[in-house]
Amino acid sequence: MSNLHASYLKEMGITEWVTREPGPCVSPTPATNSTEDNAISQTVESSARAHWWFFGAKPQGEAQLLFQNIIRVLGLSSQEWSWKLLSDDLSKLTMSEDGAPVVALAFGGPAVQKVTGERDPLPQLRETILALNTGNDDEIPVVASQDLAQVVGNPKEKALLWQDLLLAKSVLQNT
Repeated sequence: MSNLHASYLKEMGITEWVTREPGPCVSPTPATNSTEDNAISQTVESSARAHWWFFGAKPQGEAQLLFQNIIRVLGLSSQEWSWKLLSDDLSKLTMSEDGAPVVALAFGGPAVQKVTGERDPLPQLRETILALNTGNDDEIPVVASQDLAQVVGNPKEKALLWQDLLLAKSVLQNT
């Protein structure tokens, strides 16, 4: 299974992975790709205890394949993520019924601006934890990222997307 995750990372343009602080959930793996395997294990185990919301235009074609690879790399089941459209009423969004933390990832400048109310351009909003206020006293962390259609053909953009996914993952680890 870890070779499958490694192939998804490679498809996303991630060729080298180094963990900074291995968590207690990491078990020793063979020396061949142990750093990469440990990082993937951490991603999968921490992602499974939360619900991910994805905002933006629904991906089509190769962007849809990239999104499916993201879901696989994160190890999310269909019950652990949902796609939200920009036309959705944000005030009707509620936290997870089971009390699991929620993190949102907004793809593209228009999605980020709609979800957070921010007006700065996307490059200035990246690498920051933003907030979606549902009006129900629930503040949901939002991470801004590039539109998936723009990411498809550009390896540099894929690396930035991966950084955004790691930021969202770190938000979940700190909840």
